[in-house]
Amino acid sequence: MSMKLLTSAVFAGLAAGLIAALLQFSFVTSSLLEGELYEAGEKVHFAVDGTPQSPRGGAEVDLAAEPVRYGLTVAFNIVTYTGFGLLLVALMALAETKKLTKITPRQGLIWGLAGFVAIQLAPAMGQPPVLPGSVGAEIGPRQAWWLATLLSAGLAMWLLAFGRGLWPWLAIPLLLVPQIIGAPVLDTYFGVTPAELAASFAAMSLGYSAAGWAALGFFAAYFYSRQEA
Repeated sequence: MSMKLLTSAVFAGLAAGLIAALLQFSFVTSSLLEGELYEAGEKVHFAVDGTPQSPRGGAEVDLAAEPVRYGLTVAFNIVTYTGFGLLLVALMALAETKKLTKITPRQGLIWGLAGFVAIQLAPAMGQPPVLPGSVGAEIGPRQAWWLATLLSAGLAMWLLAFGRGLWPWLAIPLLLVPQIIGAPVLDTYFGVTPAELAASFAAMSLGYSAAGWAALGFFAAYFYSRQEA
């Protein structure tokens, strides 16, 4: 691996990881902490006066109270986005080597959003982000479906961007087939967290991931193109 690819991915991963962590603390972590209260039994849904209600909130983000936990969250985001940055920059270099496109920061935004579709959004259509206290199917089949969906959607994004002739049309079945097959699911609904909280957590998680991927694509293209000059 060339130093140019490595440094571009590291700088992009650092910038995108910090942005993603800030967004996570601002919009997602409070829902995560509240879900943990339900998971631990400190809060109970459907338990107020026999009505299908439970008070909202009760979990505040306090970075000073748990510095190790939140520090690890920042580190995890940086490492994750750096790893994805390596993949993204390698694909950018391949596309430019094959003279398929010229990499610019503006194009990097599109690359980042395409990565979000392939790695986050497409799998989330069958397996949305899960809040603590929610229950899913067995981990093995879920991981297999997630990986197959990721690879299928990633290839679909590449064909849409660079395919010629009839090849871009193959992207449609590549995107649809995993969803038609369907992700592994349980036969019954059960869990201890409110549906509204779980839905908010899933939406916010996808939103901050989209922003993180857009930032990753922009910075990866920016640092890559700067080293080209």
